[in-house]
Amino acid sequence: MDEVRVLHIADLHIDSPMHGLVPYDDEVPVDVIRTATRTALKLVVNDAIQEKVQLVVIAGDLYDGNWRDYNTGIFVTNQLAELNDAGIQVAIVLGNHDAESVVTKQLRLPPNTHLFSSSRPETWVVNEVGIAVHGQSYAERATFADLAAEYPTGDSGLINIGLLHTCFNGQLGHEPYAPCTLDDLRSKGYDYWALGHVHNYAVISEDPLVVFPGNLQGRNIRETGPKGACLVTFEDRHPTVQRLFKDVVQWEHVQLDVSGVTSIDDSLDRCRDELLRVVESGSEVYAIRVEFVGATVANQALRAHREHLSAEVRILANNLGGAEVWIEKVVVSTDSPKGQLDFTGDGVAGEIGRVLVELQDDLPSLAGTDHPRLPELSSLRSQLSAARSGIGETLNDEELSEGLRDAAEILAALLGGEGSFDAN
Repeated sequence: MDEVRVLHIADLHIDSPMHGLVPYDDEVPVDVIRTATRTALKLVVNDAIQEKVQLVVIAGDLYDGNWRDYNTGIFVTNQLAELNDAGIQVAIVLGNHDAESVVTKQLRLPPNTHLFSSSRPETWVVNEVGIAVHGQSYAERATFADLAAEYPTGDSGLINIGLLHTCFNGQLGHEPYAPCTLDDLRSKGYDYWALGHVHNYAVISEDPLVVFPGNLQGRNIRETGPKGACLVTFEDRHPTVQRLFKDVVQWEHVQLDVSGVTSIDDSLDRCRDELLRVVESGSEVYAIRVEFVGATVANQALRAHREHLSAEVRILANNLGGAEVWIEKVVVSTDSPKGQLDFTGDGVAGEIGRVLVELQDDLPSLAGTDHPRLPELSSLRSQLSAARSGIGETLNDEELSEGLRDAAEILAALLGGEGSFDAN
């Protein structure tokens, strides 16, 4: 049998907004960010044509829900038409974000594209290359049935591909839609299972080969690392997988261990080294969250001068050379070295620590309308918001907890006689 090439993609979420990339200067290329999901699809379509694949399979969540206008559908249909012009067939199942009940607009698909029914599993045979694709779309967003259980048994005379949007066995951290087991999948006798829904690349099984390609373009800080598609090559019905990285903006969460540093300057030197290491992976655009962690004598300075620290990190990012880097957020999660500030002891710090624990344990009720000290707490939240963000927005509970910790560190140091802080 001749070599057969299939491109497996999933979770494109076309025109889904990116969350967390707040412009902080006039040079942020808003258009690059706004159109990242579209650009990633264009790149993967170009790859499909250049690699001379015979089939593209899309394992759900091509869209991100209802279109804001028809331009989203027109763009996707035009990309499918380019594949049609190149003689490449396309198979699509709908997932939870683009289920029939969610995507209310629909345009006529080009003749190369088969959209699987949501009423029952079906088989679509691509006779030219001897492939049978088995799949079923979601009718409703919240689809909890084991769809794979009803998939037909594979045809022994063809290459069999199962196309499924699933949480698998629910252990991969996503909504528990269309759960299945490896035994379910193996029982069908397919050569390859093309899965979607989980946004990280994962090989579930080698025999048969069961793969999540991850999403095509990360959209927030929870979707870190390189993203893209899987090029699946069948030789004598035996599949092998090659990853193709096509994301336009790569998200990264850098946890920077500053244990042992003695100043903000030392922390920033270490930060620059780590950012350089991250951007060496080869992407052109990065969105990075920097989180300072570890026990350091600079803890109080880092916390007290958070705005200064964030500005310095952004300056570093702008001067790395090569890749464009945006700092999504700077988080300070450091602690003071043991013994420097003991929030568990009997002194001033210990008393402050006990109040801190009480406040943090009571965060849900602090937001309640019947809390006896609601006016003071509301004022505190607003003042912390203004001080921390500079724009006066209300903090969420996580940010309020961080602010309380900052206040405790500073107050304990001042009352304990350690004096004011120097950013350096």
